This record gives sequence, structure tokens and C-alpha cells, in this order.
Amino acid sequence: MKLGIPRERREGERRVAATPETVKQLAALGLEVLLEAGAGAATGHPDSAYRQAGAHIVEELDLAQLDVLAHVRPLNPDTATSLKRGAVSAGLASPSSELPTVQALADAGVTAFALELVPRISRAQSMDALSSQALVAGYRCVLEAAIRLPRFFPLYMTAAGTVPPARVLVLGAGVAGLQAIGTAKRLGARVFANDIRPASADEVASMGGTFIRLDLETAEAVGGYARQLSSDAGTRQRQLLAPHVAQADVLITTAAVPGRRAPLLVTTEMVQGMRPGSVVVDLAAESGGNVEAVVPGQDIPVPTADGSGFVTLVGLKDAPSTMASDASRLYAKNVANLLALVIRDGTLAPDFDDEVLAGACLTHDGTVRHQPTAELLAERAGSRREGVL
Repeated sequence: MKLGIPRERREGERRVAATPETVKQLAALGLEVLLEAGAGAATGHPDSAYRQAGAHIVEELDLAQLDVLAHVRPLNPDTATSLKRGAVSAGLASPSSELPTVQALADAGVTAFALELVPRISRAQSMDALSSQALVAGYRCVLEAAIRLPRFFPLYMTAAGTVPPARVLVLGAGVAGLQAIGTAKRLGARVFANDIRPASADEVASMGGTFIRLDLETAEAVGGYARQLSSDAGTRQRQLLAPHVAQADVLITTAAVPGRRAPLLVTTEMVQGMRPGSVVVDLAAESGGNVEAVVPGQDIPVPTADGSGFVTLVGLKDAPSTMASDASRLYAKNVANLLALVIRDGTLAPDFDDEVLAGACLTHDGTVRHQPTAELLAERAGSRREGVL
């Protein structure tokens, strides 16, 4: 069976779905690994390293000949249509925002596994790409903030005087948020954090942060993810957060609701209430943003309320890709571990009684198996019919 690893073609993407280490793991499953030339170059893995691990280097994959395609970014509809019926794809799919590709995968008869749909259970932790990539993003966002902040993170006591530590506020204490807390703490900052899941308070403390408790409804969904707050609760949350935001030198927002637009946590007015020189890094910029008026991939100077200076609003984009080597190391293991469940004795044999595969499966045998995505496609089709009528 042939497994293809493409060069990622989406602008700014530097990761790859396999490393020389995982090529050996995949070959042990009975797969012939085909890698597009230069696919791992940005991660520090030349073609020669893949060749030594047992991969075959090709200029361009013949998609119609592949049994398995492993990828990082969501496929486009043309790629999905080019795969043969019965083929397997494994990678990030962003199903709610890539509906044309999902439909193309179903129409082509491809069995597509979306790594962001892997259930959050102990047995599936080695396949949890959302967590592995959030780990990278949480680390990176603190470094981006530190570069832009015109002062030190740590406390310094010198003969010339004492420099107080920076005050960092992290909103959202999932994997990315906890990593941001730990990284900022190691850099010497005073770190505070808030999350709408009260159970996260102990996790924040374990990373060295101080948890800020707000008088709000709890909002924890199945699997430990956050769920969207009601409109009134969201307004109340912003009111309660405003004084804490105003005191921060650095604000990092990481809040996300799987499959939904990122919740608005911080208004422009709240940003304007911060001190001149402060930095806001929105890790959710690509999914709508936690901060009003954020633009993915751009730094925006926001004037302070008193007109004395600016706050830098950073719409962080492709954060894991900026650390492509380690991000790919983790992601490639996620992919290989998932495929180890799909392939038995050198053949494709996904067992949909397995809760991991059942949860991660997006399309199979011409149907969309992920119910929320199927409902979105049905709504989309209904809207089109109404438009025609």
C-alpha cells in the first residue's frame, strides 16, 4: 500500500506530516512511503534523511495511486476529488470552515480522518493533534509578546534601582493557555489567568499562575472543552475582566470553542484602557479572534484612551508553523499513531467500533459521519435551494 506525504502548499505553512522517525514507524505497518521532494526542508529534514529512513522521494504525488494521504492543512476540493475511492486521508480538516472539501471527500468515497475530531480520552492522547500543536502555539505567543514589550519580563534588582516584573494576563487555560502561563512564568513575569471552566484553577496554579475567579456561570462541555457563553454572560464576563486587562502589561488570549467562532473576550475599549506600550497577543485571531478588531498576521497600534501612547494588538497567525521542526515532530507522531489503528497487517481495516476511529472519522463510504458537519452541509444545501426558489 502506498502512503503519500505532500509538500504543504498553503501560504505560510512550513510543517510536514511525517518525519524520518515516523517514516520508519509507517513502513513497519506495511506502507510504501512516498514523499514529495522538499516536503520536510523547512523542518530541517532534507530528502536524504527521509530516503535513509526508507521513503521514496518523488517530484509530485500521483494522488489517484495512493491508498493513504497524510497531510497537515485541510485539503482543497480538487485534491479530495483526485483521491481514489476507498482511499484514506489523515490530517487536520477544519470541517466547519471547509465544507466544500468535506463534500468532495464524501463524494469521492474517501475515508477521511480529521485529527481535530480525535476524542479527548486517555487512550487517544498520543493522537491528539490539537493539544500537541496548541502546546507549540502557547509557547510561541509568549515569545512574540516578549519581543514587542518595551520592558523586561523578570524582576531585576540592580545598583541603579529595581525593575519590577511584567504583569501577564492569560485568558483561556486550555493546553495553549497553560503553556503560555508556564512560559511567561519561566521568563520571570507575574502571571494571572482566567478560564470559564472552574476546574482549570488547579491547573493554572500548577503552572505558577494566579487564577482570577469571576462571578460567572460555568461553561464546560463534554471532553473538557469550553462551551460558548450566553450573550448576557459574555457581556458580564467582559465587564468583570476589564479591570484585570487594564492592569496587564501583556494580555494573551487563547480561548476557543471547537467548531465555532472564537468568543469575543476583549473589546477595543478594554484594549484602550491598558497602559501605553502594553502588548495584546490574540492566539485565536485565525478563528475570528478573542479581541475586537484583531487581524490575523498583523500588528495593529491601538491608541490608549488618554491619547498618551499605543497598545500593540498582535493577530498571531500560523503559530505552530513558526516552530516547524518541533511542531512537525509532534504532529507526525499523532498521524502515525492514528494510522496504526487504521492499518492491520498491511491492509486498511478501520474498526468503527473503536471510539477513537469512530470519533475521528469525518467521511466514509460516501457519507459524512461527523454529525455536526453533516448538519452544516444540510443547512448549506437548504440555503442554496431557497436562493434558487
